[in-house]
Amino acid sequence: MEINNIKTKLNEEKKLLENELNSIGRVDKTGDWDATPETETSTQDVQDEADMSEKSENYEERSSILDSLENRLSDINKTLLKIESGNYGICEICGKKIEEDRLKVNPAARTCKYDMEKI
Repeated sequence: MEINNIKTKLNEEKKLLENELNSIGRVDKTGDWDATPETETSTQDVQDEADMSEKSENYEERSSILDSLENRLSDINKTLLKIESGNYGICEICGKKIEEDRLKVNPAARTCKYDMEKI
């Protein structure tokens, strides 16, 4: 596998993830992502409890999506660091090489096929 192709693919996915994260959240002062409401309305603008409940449910859904995207972005950033340090493609659990077909499907894979359920 060509390492430059992998870096390009990872950087492209990183950019997409950052755009998606920015569309549903924002980075707080500590560097963590926080979900933002779909529309910026105050609680005074909410007409009744049903509206409030719907907005709360929407926020929870956005938070869940944000967490998933943030985790993937973290995996990609770690993988890019591994590439730079020469440790790319090594299973974090057993230390063996990660199978090439696994890395083709998921260039940010952290484990070999045998250990993939252990994380």
